[in-house]
Amino acid sequence: MSVQGERVPEGVDVRLPSAARVYDWLLGGSHNFDSDRAVGEKVVAVLPSGRRVAASNRAFLRRAVRYMVSHGITQFLDLGSGIPTVGNVHEIAQEMDPGCKVVYVDYDKVAVAHSRLILDGNPNATVVEADLCQPEEVLNSAATREMLDFDRPIGLLMVAVFHFIPDSLRPAEIVARYRETLPSGSLVALSHLTADHAPDAMAAVTEAMKNSWDPMYFRPYAEVAALFDGLDLVEPGVVSAPLWHAEPGLRDIEPDDVYAGVGRKV
Repeated sequence: MSVQGERVPEGVDVRLPSAARVYDWLLGGSHNFDSDRAVGEKVVAVLPSGRRVAASNRAFLRRAVRYMVSHGITQFLDLGSGIPTVGNVHEIAQEMDPGCKVVYVDYDKVAVAHSRLILDGNPNATVVEADLCQPEEVLNSAATREMLDFDRPIGLLMVAVFHFIPDSLRPAEIVARYRETLPSGSLVALSHLTADHAPDAMAAVTEAMKNSWDPMYFRPYAEVAALFDGLDLVEPGVVSAPLWHAEPGLRDIEPDDVYAGVGRKV
């Protein structure tokens, strides 16, 4: 079996959906299997705005990366990067500054395999197959250390990943470990799904994802905001994703189900 003509990496159970591939489907990508599409259709059935929310989150990533580059960040660590699609971090950053360096991190074998394909020949971008919940594994990876200079500011991206991490794994402590490693001047972008605005629909999304590789754990505003502890929030703080540095013509858009923000380590 293959995805868009490519062989499925060894060890991938195509019957078990994954968040990275469901997200790919929601964004209109083709690197997903029947099991992922089935879950994606369930998500859209209970949350008709599902595709819009996914696109909104992706747009936040784009704006956050551009903000970081415009403020002097030239190296990025993208945790839980997922399956590359149009508007990847290295494309956004290197369009503004070709010297920008990017390390992608994911444990989804399809995401990693496809990342390696599209990064072939790009000396300033690489992918690490690792679990973001194991900061030491990520931070001490040879690829990470070779690509990033931890004596200079880094752009840390944790976009749409922590709602897949249960409280039992202590997500705030995971964020803190990465934050502690960053040098002063680094910027951290984080977004997180919430059930604050549509609790019934999000409960149904949780049900749809419960048997996937990545069950979901939505959090209220206060818990998402707490993930930025130890950082100086960039204005306007933690807000609905479309409202963070909203693009012209989108400043009056309705809030959606993603909280997002960027913080600076001083």
